[in-house]
Amino acid sequence: MTTPVDSATLILKLFELRREPMLREARAWFLRDFNPQTLEEALALVGGPRNDWFRMVIGYWDMAASFVVHGAIDAEMFRAANSEIVSTFAKLQPFLADIRRISRIPEFAQHIETVVTAQPGIDERMNTLREQFRRMQESRGRESGA
Repeated sequence: MTTPVDSATLILKLFELRREPMLREARAWFLRDFNPQTLEEALALVGGPRNDWFRMVIGYWDMAASFVVHGAIDAEMFRAANSEIVSTFAKLQPFLADIRRISRIPEFAQHIETVVTAQPGIDERMNTLREQFRRMQESRGRESGA
């Protein structure tokens, strides 16, 4: 059984990893610029020059979520300290089944999905996040003259 101190210690170590400059840059790109509206757009982004950042972000969050799934970190404590995983999954989830099918990796982002979808009211929260992302992208497009 994981103690609260064990969970907190591992969560703090995960925060240390998040401070790594390249992972920080990749996470910022994902949250700011990974905004596909179609599977084709998602595949173009995933297969493009930022493929390494995409894999880094999803790999980090799936590793972190695996600690929860396997009992090393308390799920509620993890969710309380890591809301970014929900935003990440909200962007990925509409394309997840197709990415798994195309890549032939059925377990792709499985731990993220397990941890995020276990939260009460998560569908509504993700829909709200997606709407916020859409408005932010539209606003950036207007600001840039697109």
